[in-house]
Amino acid sequence: MNNPIDIFKALSNDARLQILEWLKNPEGHFSPQEGIDLVEVGVCVSQITSKLNMNQSTASQYLSILQRAGLVNATRIGKWTYYKRNEDAINRIGTFLQKDE
Repeated sequence: MNNPIDIFKALSNDARLQILEWLKNPEGHFSPQEGIDLVEVGVCVSQITSKLNMNQSTASQYLSILQRAGLVNATRIGKWTYYKRNEDAINRIGTFLQKDE
């Protein structure tokens, strides 16, 4: 697991939490993408930016923070970058919080 402090810092922003929530069920929150599976590949940064109703620079910065914390994975296809949740990392956070140490 990445540094827990970095993970919790990444989670300390409403917009970043919202992104993770949307990516939990991408088909329910984003439009289909031509030739790209929302669940398997991820959601294009342009759709996330639009849904956040903020500029691309800010949205990209939020996604970068989530990626550095290991909470999302990015896949570049052509000129587009697609993001999906890193479910293994998110599950490890739950396990970390439940430890009895």
